[in-house]
Amino acid sequence: MTEDGSTNDSWVRTVRLAFTSDSVPEVRRVFTEDLAGSLVPTEVIEETETVVSELVANALLHGRPLPDGTIRVHWKVRPPRIEIEVSDGGGERSPQPKPQTPWANSGRGLRIVRSLAHEWGVADEDSRTTVWAAMGGPSRRRV
Repeated sequence: MTEDGSTNDSWVRTVRLAFTSDSVPEVRRVFTEDLAGSLVPTEVIEETETVVSELVANALLHGRPLPDGTIRVHWKVRPPRIEIEVSDGGGERSPQPKPQTPWANSGRGLRIVRSLAHEWGVADEDSRTTVWAAMGGPSRRRV
């Protein structure tokens, strides 16, 4: 174990998903299979599964596909932390949480991300929008 409490059991994964609603359950399945048996606490895995689902759903709803017709999902695992990124081909405006409205049918995705993530952010560059979240502790990103 290192000084910050992490271990050397670290890895990186990137998946490309079709720009369809079927990608939400698919990313949940791929993500949980990848983390099965890892040293990441179960609570962090479950919260990250929720966050990645919300980010993929938001990309499908508000973004466009990348030039190859996909969404890119990337995660870095450094127990007990996970950093997740979801990239799409950009949208009309940069993602941000909507104001709380008790009777709305939608619009809670980024508020859920904000409530579960240690930190999160958005990067708009080169006709691509990437929303990222650090789970289980701070990221190595410079916010």
